[in-house]
Amino acid sequence: MEPVLYTVSETAELLKINRNSVYDLLKHNVIRGLKLGSLKITRDELMRFLENNNGKDLSNLQDIKELTFEK
Repeated sequence: MEPVLYTVSETAELLKINRNSVYDLLKHNVIRGLKLGSLKITRDELMRFLENNNGKDLSNLQDIKELTFEK
């Protein structure tokens, strides 16, 4: 059975980013978390994040844009 809750470290590993980037996503409300001892992210929230941000450039969380490639 797949876990329902992920720690910040587990979330970082799943998203192939570092822990500080996960904290930045939480800080900017791009991902919602919950505090249950330590910060956790639900599987549903991760799936929502991936679906809502597919095709987006998240390099500046204060100005999320559509992903474009320069020619």
